[in-house]
Amino acid sequence: MKNISLLFLLALSLHSTAQKITISGYVKDAASKEALIGASVVNVNTKSGTSTNQYGFFSLTANVTDTIELLISYQGYKINAKKITAKENVQLDVLLENSAGSLGEVVVSSSRNNRNVQKAQMGVIDVPIKAIKNFPVLMGERDVMKIIQLLPGVQAGQEGTAGFYVRGGNLDQNLVQLDEATVYNPNHLFGLFSTFNVNSINHVQLIKGGFPAEYGGRLSSILNITMKEGNKTKYQTEGGIGLLSTNLTFQGPIQKNKSSFIVSARKSYINLLLKPATSKSTNYSFYDFNAKMNYELGKKDHIFLSFFKGNDNAGYTGANSLNYKTDFGNTTGTFRWNHIFGNKIFSNTSLIYNDYHLGLGTTQNNYYEVLYTGIKDLSAKTDFTFSPNNKHKIKAGFAYTYHTLYPSAVSSKVPRRGNQITINKDSITKRLSSELAFYLNDEYDISKTLSINYGVRIPYFNGGGASYAGIEPRITTKVSLNSTTSIKASWTLMNQFLHAVPSSTASLPTDTWLSSSSLIKPQKSSQVAVGLFKNFSDNGIEASVEAYYKTMDNQVLFKEGSQIVLSTNLDSILTFGKGKSYGIELFVKKNVGRLTGWVSYTLSKTTQQFPELNRGAMFPASFDRRHNLSIAGSYELNKHWTVSADFVFYTGRAFTLPAGRVTVPVNGSLYDGVYYDFTSRNNARLRSYHRLDVSFSNKQTVKFWGKKYEREWVFGAYNLYSRLNPYFVYLTTNADTKQPEARQVSLLPFIPSVSFNFKF
Repeated sequence: MKNISLLFLLALSLHSTAQKITISGYVKDAASKEALIGASVVNVNTKSGTSTNQYGFFSLTANVTDTIELLISYQGYKINAKKITAKENVQLDVLLENSAGSLGEVVVSSSRNNRNVQKAQMGVIDVPIKAIKNFPVLMGERDVMKIIQLLPGVQAGQEGTAGFYVRGGNLDQNLVQLDEATVYNPNHLFGLFSTFNVNSINHVQLIKGGFPAEYGGRLSSILNITMKEGNKTKYQTEGGIGLLSTNLTFQGPIQKNKSSFIVSARKSYINLLLKPATSKSTNYSFYDFNAKMNYELGKKDHIFLSFFKGNDNAGYTGANSLNYKTDFGNTTGTFRWNHIFGNKIFSNTSLIYNDYHLGLGTTQNNYYEVLYTGIKDLSAKTDFTFSPNNKHKIKAGFAYTYHTLYPSAVSSKVPRRGNQITINKDSITKRLSSELAFYLNDEYDISKTLSINYGVRIPYFNGGGASYAGIEPRITTKVSLNSTTSIKASWTLMNQFLHAVPSSTASLPTDTWLSSSSLIKPQKSSQVAVGLFKNFSDNGIEASVEAYYKTMDNQVLFKEGSQIVLSTNLDSILTFGKGKSYGIELFVKKNVGRLTGWVSYTLSKTTQQFPELNRGAMFPASFDRRHNLSIAGSYELNKHWTVSADFVFYTGRAFTLPAGRVTVPVNGSLYDGVYYDFTSRNNARLRSYHRLDVSFSNKQTVKFWGKKYEREWVFGAYNLYSRLNPYFVYLTTNADTKQPEARQVSLLPFIPSVSFNFKF
């Protein structure tokens, strides 16, 4: 408590004999009046500055002089220089013009953003929307998650999936948020691409370490996705037609310059493509829908209402007695109210609803499995940001979430008589729990050389007959060696109260969500990181080297050989262990010019240890990959043509091979008459994975019926040299030699694509 009190005392006791004023306001796109998140605002007189928050708001304290000169910049926009002569506080909106029409980027070198070097923050990467739209696509679908997988410290899931692992953590340890609402399964088409429509997105940020105190509930990463607010000046329509789906976005003002809306939808037509090539027993469909509106009540109040719904439905009946049917989706809603107290305090209050469900039924040979998992959350949170001066930015707040979980699963032999067991959601025993958290954080620039970002989060969980509380300190320290070089170090403790437990090795999304209880303790992690950050070419090129060490306790898996019946208490068939991950990440990123992109390399190791698995010995995690290299780039050939490419290489994932086999002549049909003897876990690896993707896009402004509109053709190739990368390996017996053998299954060969996009 002494540390918490100290934060407030520091903020309230700071004063200066010089007369000061506060300049605050919003930075927006000049054409659409859309808020620009992370824009840089620099006081040229003092070389001090700040950046806009996730609503585009900034607050900057300055000494009263004859003229205060500000430089406001944002990547992809022209610099705006403001000269202010005032003796008292000033509130203004700054409009930046997009520089998209020119090759390269015209910038003032002293105003280029160098937050990656000067800010006391580690493991944070802002993903440019331009990069998402320019980089190669799979089957014409632009995808946020595919770009995330190209970043350092991030590993892709299986071939073609949108899942990702961060610094040795599992899939469920990533918190994915859309306008602050949790999206538990952000995938379409079994994970081939994400549920997020790029045309509706304003900003994407990944946090993988050095977490500020406002974030909690997950161990590995926070992926923040912010939806667009909608054009406040004119109506606008854009869309696209690809090989798998079509999308359409419509936005415009409700009251010009004061309120706006955006509606975006995407729908697949995969069934129409599948029918000529497959039987009528195969079907797949998906859709997603985004909507948002906002209204400026005045200079100090702004409200937002956003909604998202995405759903997948699939079924298959066919070869090898394999049948499945699945339905999964997410629904979220967020109401937010921004209020400005004076010029130094910004507050946001949110009410959030989200609903996730997954229903799955599979049958193969004589066995079947039925699974249902669902989560409903009701959340309320309030955040305050206080900027007493340019040395301190204090954030404080609380968040409350009420969880309702619906976990149920059955696996059994197909009955000779009677029907298979089915699961009715209304009959599932609900698991109720609640989370409450308070936090306090301060970004303190002690001097031009030394800065710290420190705080504490205090979570409390109640549910499943147990209560858990904790203290999560976080600190990041930055030491500047010069204006373009700094050394940073961070330490973070995190707790996680919800767990997705894998119930199958299949590529289908079959994880069951469970909450902590008297038997399931919260997952915990401790992460230490240190890094060197260096910019070149007037901050046009960013480079960094980060090393991390992370421990994870109370990791959860189902016990081996668990047989699940409808009455099974899932908590009783779990096993618990620990994990460890460490590595080095290298990142070089070019932000400006005709050629933009990055090179990312991660050298890492992740291990797990469960007393009831692998005889208690440590084993590699299934997502442990020693080497992970990504190269992504985009080059503007001229004002119409852009070529993009990405190359990925990583070590094959770990899997388990048996040490021997036993022939069983009776009741051995499920295993081709052979049972295998597994002596150690994850004792083999698939072949290394590598792939090259390319795309060419042509953009032009043309006239149609006397009106101008923008049109774009995108031609792409996924896996250009058709590398047969391993999806999984299965064991069988050669029909001719009767000898056991392992066979590799590959998923995605060379896939060409073409899509057409328009905007008017």
